[in-house]
Amino acid sequence: MTTSVRATTTGTSPASTTPPDPVRRSTVPRWIARFRAFGWTVAGLALAATVWSLVVASGQFPRELFPSVPEILRAGYDLAAEGLLAEDVVASLRRAFAGFGFGAVAGIAAAVVTANTAAGRKLLQPVLRLLSPIPTIGLVPLAILWFGLGESSKTLVIALGVFVPVWINSHAGLASTPADYLRAARCLGAGRWQTLTRIVLPEATPDIVSGLRVGAAMAFVLIVVAEMTGTTAGLGYRIYQAQLFSQADRLIACLIVLGVIGALCDLVIASSTAPVTRWARKEQ
Repeated sequence: MTTSVRATTTGTSPASTTPPDPVRRSTVPRWIARFRAFGWTVAGLALAATVWSLVVASGQFPRELFPSVPEILRAGYDLAAEGLLAEDVVASLRRAFAGFGFGAVAGIAAAVVTANTAAGRKLLQPVLRLLSPIPTIGLVPLAILWFGLGESSKTLVIALGVFVPVWINSHAGLASTPADYLRAARCLGAGRWQTLTRIVLPEATPDIVSGLRVGAAMAFVLIVVAEMTGTTAGLGYRIYQAQLFSQADRLIACLIVLGVIGALCDLVIASSTAPVTRWARKEQ
């Protein structure tokens, strides 16, 4: 007589005790992902050019003030062939980088003071909050009055415009360090400088990078205003000259070049700071 023995289970099966699989990450190679992003960018630009061409073809606007895409491209080519475009780009980049450097350093330094010291919170922070709503463009006459029409006034205007967003974002990041981190650092015997450099600054890095990216965009916005007076080269100067002589095609071509340069600078900042902000993206 054959007897069958049945195994009794008192609990969960071995398969059920297996921990859940981690979230699967995309296995698409990085170069393919970048190619896709580039393709979407090209598609967006093509869509914008198509919409622009349809508006021009509608005849609702004068062709002198609303040039077609080929006319804009031809104007940009003429500027490059005359050697003016390269000279303007170099002059504008020099001024934008100088103003951005001064404004970024000053903004981060001021944020460290206002977020981590009692004197900074009580004395400096109210003054900066009072001055931050003042439009930087309104300070152009004052900068010219103080420093004349030379390079110093243009650098000052751009630096002030960069300072505000860098300070606001950096202060928000530095002031929002979790209290548990600070208490743990004190319990482990970390000094004030170690706490700042090992905990506060790394925790605030994503906010600081965001401020730098906004500040870079602001630098290229203000370069147009800064170069409208007292210059003979620069994209802002070229845009102003095109407006005076009703050369809409050249004006739009210079604006496109300015936008491309600004987008590339933003991409450089994002790419160069990615290694120190990757942890923030993983937490999201």
